[in-house]
Amino acid sequence: MLAVQAENFDVAELTTSLYDAAKNVGAVATFVGIVRADAVVKALELSHYPGMSEQSLALIAGEANARWPLAAVSIIHRVGKLLPGEQIVYVGTASAHRQAALEACAYIADQLKTRAVIWKKEHLVDGTRWVEPSEQDVAVAAQWR
Repeated sequence: MLAVQAENFDVAELTTSLYDAAKNVGAVATFVGIVRADAVVKALELSHYPGMSEQSLALIAGEANARWPLAAVSIIHRVGKLLPGEQIVYVGTASAHRQAALEACAYIADQLKTRAVIWKKEHLVDGTRWVEPSEQDVAVAAQWR
């Protein structure tokens, strides 16, 4: 399952669906990103280009599927204005083996941070600012290549 949506998601429901993805699932790994509580940042606004954003998620999921023996992948990325503590992104991977599920989940999370076609704007106590991937985010994502 791949989706870009404004609506919140149910982590338990998404994770359970990965258990049922195939008969040979022996491991499920998940990552949930949330808006950090910050004294300066009051909200995070995520916007996207419909079609292109979903295509970028599909490309990243496809790379993970080509690299690891996965039974299923789920990526849900929210858009809209989110408040501290709200869920932003869900990544779930299912595989016959733990290492493949864990590595693929980490790979997808790292790639989303730098390559997903989703723009982030922080609403601050004194204005707004666009968020770009940090040098560390880029370096971590590049280590997978």
